[in-house]
Amino acid sequence: MSLHDRLTADIREGPSGPGVGAFFDLDRTLLAGFSATSFFTERIVSGRVGPRELAESLIGSLGFLVGRTGFSGLMSASTAAYRGLAEYVLDEVGEDVFRKHLATQIYPESRALVRAHQAMGHTVAIVSSATRYQAGPLARDMGIEHVLCTELEVVDGVFTGRVVKPTCYGEGKAEAGRKLAAAHDLDLEQSYFYTDSDEDLPLLDLVGHPCPLNPNRRLAQIAKERQWRVHRFYSRGVPTAGDVVRTAMVYGSMVPSLWAGVAAGVVNQSWREGVNVAGALWSDLATSLAGVDLRVEGEEHLWSHRPAVFIFNHQSGFDPILLFKMLRRNLTGVGKQEILHNPIFGPVFAAAGVVFVDRADGKKAIKALEPAVQALREGVSLAIAPEGTRSLTPRLGRFKKGAFHIAMQAGVPIVPIVFRNVLDALPKDAMVVRPATVEAVVLSPIDTSKWTVRNLDAKIEAVRKKFEKVLT
Repeated sequence: MSLHDRLTADIREGPSGPGVGAFFDLDRTLLAGFSATSFFTERIVSGRVGPRELAESLIGSLGFLVGRTGFSGLMSASTAAYRGLAEYVLDEVGEDVFRKHLATQIYPESRALVRAHQAMGHTVAIVSSATRYQAGPLARDMGIEHVLCTELEVVDGVFTGRVVKPTCYGEGKAEAGRKLAAAHDLDLEQSYFYTDSDEDLPLLDLVGHPCPLNPNRRLAQIAKERQWRVHRFYSRGVPTAGDVVRTAMVYGSMVPSLWAGVAAGVVNQSWREGVNVAGALWSDLATSLAGVDLRVEGEEHLWSHRPAVFIFNHQSGFDPILLFKMLRRNLTGVGKQEILHNPIFGPVFAAAGVVFVDRADGKKAIKALEPAVQALREGVSLAIAPEGTRSLTPRLGRFKKGAFHIAMQAGVPIVPIVFRNVLDALPKDAMVVRPATVEAVVLSPIDTSKWTVRNLDAKIEAVRKKFEKVLT
């Protein structure tokens, strides 16, 4: 059974086609947190919020919480200060917020649900009380075409300070769902709505498949009474104490692994054997202690052609551990120069023979890669991420040429390793590792003996398409 197959089984076994709608709330449904909090915090940090707007927002929020004002009143108080502001300013803030905060808050399980509906040809929509500036970047990243949300009035590219009514809240969500259904001929009896809040009951009652996700207390009780299936996700949000303890053990296991490597190196009088023992032992201990279950497809390709340049899509700081677990021995890598400043990993990676490059200086980077070519000629394989940096989302980045030039110069094949979901265990900029099932697909080795500088771009694009095919 593939990852998330059980979660998405009902979708795959149901009707297909665009006549089926799949509506998703945003906060605590697609995201672990609240987009409004991240959005407002980013505006404060960037100096875009003045004292008056801050005060009005706090007063409006307090009135909403104690029930003195409705959601429309809350939005009116929060957005009045936008009067005269150019719309592109909030567009830019929204993109910044997504990259800095929201991208890593997306539940992997929710991504799987969205993809399952998209694979069935369903009409997928975000329906949220948030604004388009909060929901839009996420919708684009996930390939969600329709965004039903609370709209702010804009005239000639400038906010008037007014909210377009009705807002997309409570009954407003149901009205938005009806309009989309009428416009696209959706059968609401066959449609789905995923949300965490009892405030969304009007739309939940409209669809044939109400789907509470991470429900609040009242929605959980309603779901129990109506026998609705409930799902709760723990892969994002505040880590548990168990997650923190596991992570501490992951880092702590490096010490005995290094000592074992030193002992093996001394006994065998081989620095390389010491690296092999330390890397393999730490990767085994780290994945086990972290609760990361690595499932490898095409494992035979890891050994059929060595040495080789193993290229992988860089999703997480956990990638090096997984690579050493898969490749085991006679392996080195390429990393950014900044890693050298890390008091723990800098010395360890340097001792392992990792080649460090300055990405800001292209000429120096090319020169720095010469030891990697020499290592390959001496029988040591190389692991390198052609994207050059970790991704915030599963979306594949642009491939740089360094890895492919190295393979050509050393006369060795390229072996693609496609990680599907290392982000589940440790997303970019996160510190705590979470239990996860990680899938890796190893593709057949690619002969580079007939590659030339003239056809290199076409060859790289062909390799990148192989990655995309696995990831879709």
